[in-house]
Amino acid sequence: MSAFGCRWTRADFQAVPFTALGRERPVYVKGSGPAVIVMHEVPGISAEVARFARKVVDAGFTVYLPHLFGVVGKPTNEFIRMRELAKLCISREFHVLAENRSSPIADWLRALARYVHQEIGGRGVGAVGMCVTGNFALTMTLDHAVIAPVLAHPSFPLPVTGRKAAALHVTAATLDNARRRIREEGLRVLGVRFTGDVMFCRAARFESLRRELGAGFEGIEVPGRSAKPHPEPPHSVLTIGLVDHEGEPTREAVDRVIGFLRERLCD
Repeated sequence: MSAFGCRWTRADFQAVPFTALGRERPVYVKGSGPAVIVMHEVPGISAEVARFARKVVDAGFTVYLPHLFGVVGKPTNEFIRMRELAKLCISREFHVLAENRSSPIADWLRALARYVHQEIGGRGVGAVGMCVTGNFALTMTLDHAVIAPVLAHPSFPLPVTGRKAAALHVTAATLDNARRRIREEGLRVLGVRFTGDVMFCRAARFESLRRELGAGFEGIEVPGRSAKPHPEPPHSVLTIGLVDHEGEPTREAVDRVIGFLRERLCD
């Protein structure tokens, strides 16, 4: 069993192997209640991602935290983030520049969502993607089990051109299905980003989500100046940019994510 450092013990998260499409990965599980899959950002399951996952657990959910790549349990920094992003750029499971298709790893995550729904039951499953996994939450709505997708600062395709900055890293079929589910089932999609994010999740991406999903998309754009001071431009609202105090815009964004999960998943 992998360790999450001094705070990650067997009494905290339980490591469960999950195999799909010929690939086994550890999934860290904690909590009780409706299921939420939390997909970590670069550089991996950092201490900051774990903090967010625990907030979801404390709100009354069972969190499934798959280890997709990178480090486990360490505070993040610029060096290890750039190192892990460079690895993803040459990975077969991540297509970092794809505009109208998702990364292959999203199919593994869809299989996990189906398994989790069978295990936990209930109305459905939540899926919170962050940064490089942010768009995967939308692809996962291809499966009926996923009813609470959250796109936190979705970063693929990497915005190396204006067109890529506006692209959504999903197929046309995914968008068609999402629109159908919005119209017929009342599906809703939540997104969150910093207004000052000029590196990875620019305003054009949320403009595309609003155009494609209409009233089915709720976009939260947090002022970049409210991010926790950091050498890099503001990006990760739920993790390294979080100022975890009452009344702070980033704390309000976390609270809204949890409120969204409750609205969609709880009876």
